[in-house]
Amino acid sequence: MDVREPDADVPVVSLSDGVVTLRPWSRDDARFMAEAFADPAIRRYNGAHDRLGRPAPPLSIEDAEAIIDEFASCWRAFGAAEPPSGVAFAITDAASGGLVGCCGVDDWSKGDVAQFGYWIGPGARGRGYATRAVVLLTRWLFELGAARAFLTVEADNEASAAVARRAGFVHEGTMRAHSVWQGKRIDVMWFAALPHEWTMRRPPVRSREGRDQSAGGLG
Repeated sequence: MDVREPDADVPVVSLSDGVVTLRPWSRDDARFMAEAFADPAIRRYNGAHDRLGRPAPPLSIEDAEAIIDEFASCWRAFGAAEPPSGVAFAITDAASGGLVGCCGVDDWSKGDVAQFGYWIGPGARGRGYATRAVVLLTRWLFELGAARAFLTVEADNEASAAVARRAGFVHEGTMRAHSVWQGKRIDVMWFAALPHEWTMRRPPVRSREGRDQSAGGLG
C-alpha cells in the first residue's frame, strides 16, 4: 500500500497487485464515469433508483464531477482520522493506467463493519479486474481494522456473486423480497468475510487470464 499526501488534508491511497491498481478518483475521470453509467447493467445494479426501482437518468459529466467531489470530501474526512465511509477508488489497469471501474466503502459502522460495492465498465469485463479489486479493497479494510467486510448482490446477478466467491467471501444468506427493480420485488444475497477466516479462504490472485463478467454488485 502506498499512501501519499500531496495536500495536507487529502490523503491519496494507492493499492496495487501489479495487474490492477486502485487510486482515488479525480475530476479528470468524470467523462469515464458518465459514460460508464450509460451502461444498462451498471444502471441496473449500481445506479440510483426511485422507490419503484426505476433507474435515475444517466449521469452528465457535471453529475460525475459532483460525485467525484463527494468522494474527495470523504477522503478528507478519512485523512482527519474519520472512518473511511464513502471513500472510493478508481480501478485501473496497472500497466496502462486506463480506467476500468470503481470500488469503494459504502459504510463503516461504529462496530467496525465495512460494507462496500464495485462496478466494472462494459469494455473491461471478463478480464479478472473485479475479483482483483475486491481482494485489494478487502485486504485494505482489514488492515484498517474492519472486523467484518460485506457486500450485497441481487439474486439474479450471478456474475457478481461469482466474483464475491472467487474473492474468498462466504454467502451468508438471501434476503427475500428485499429490493425493488421496475416495480418487482427481488431477493438480495449477502456475502461477507472475516479477517481471520479470509486469509485462509482467499485464493491466490490469478493472472490476467482470470475471468469475471460482472458489471458490479449492489454494494
